[in-house]
Amino acid sequence: MAMQKFDVHIIGCGSALPTNKHLPSCQVVDLRDKLLLLDCGEGAQLAWRKTGLNWQKITHIFLTHAHGDHVFGLPGLISTMGLMGRTAPLFVHGPSTLQTYVEFTMAHFCVNIDYEVHFEAVDTTQHQCIFEDRSMEVWSLPLKHRLPCCGYLIKEKAGLPHIRREMIDFYGIPTWAINNIKTGQDWTTADGETIPYSRLTTPPDPVRSYAYCSDTMPVAEMAEWLQGVDLLYHEATYADTEAAMAERYGHSTARQAASVAKAANVGTLMLGHFSARYEDEQVLLKEAKEVFEKTILTYEGLKTTI
Repeated sequence: MAMQKFDVHIIGCGSALPTNKHLPSCQVVDLRDKLLLLDCGEGAQLAWRKTGLNWQKITHIFLTHAHGDHVFGLPGLISTMGLMGRTAPLFVHGPSTLQTYVEFTMAHFCVNIDYEVHFEAVDTTQHQCIFEDRSMEVWSLPLKHRLPCCGYLIKEKAGLPHIRREMIDFYGIPTWAINNIKTGQDWTTADGETIPYSRLTTPPDPVRSYAYCSDTMPVAEMAEWLQGVDLLYHEATYADTEAAMAERYGHSTARQAASVAKAANVGTLMLGHFSARYEDEQVLLKEAKEVFEKTILTYEGLKTTI
């Protein structure tokens, strides 16, 4: 049986200076057809069109911090959603430093839209669950940057076991009983024989997870918070040769990002937030692979399925 959808789409993976190759930070997570937007840098709308996704399906936007390359695309996106007839509410999560920015946007550029925008402040000092529904949890990840900043960990909730169709047919179990069996109830036949639910089901799909660590220096606790994550996006703004600059501006090198991935035993590491100084990010990939082999470079248009 095919697993439920859990895709990560890279809209932009550059840093502060847009280039002919990269746009500023923006990603879309498509989890079971629920779309979550992670940051919203300049140019997000135009790049989004190339994904084929319907931006009206965005329910929640998670912003990491109040630097322009992560939020300058937000006013345009909110406005366009209104022009396209959106009526469903939109929830914007982020550090409290962004609340006035969102309120200014709504008061001056989005006065006549027909949907509500709710801002929900995130405590950037705490690793905690900030949103959940029936299929997922979103946890904050305290990051270390030049101003309040947090990443996000998206965890899929455990599903129910799968029904073994051949067993259901063999015992003639009616459709109305299937959900009860999935939740752990045994089945008693007309002859009084009890069939354990474990014989009638197979285990649920494994729970998957994705972590987004934008602008940050290395954080000691990150390996614990991200232990066993399937896919990790971690900023790798600089190579080792610019390690001093990375520390000065609150960023990580590719080697440092790989060290986090190795310590956390993640499945795959994606590097991003590349400095415009690198025409070819292979130097970053090479440095990271020396520490953590399962590393890839992000690029605009990349779709990764977990």
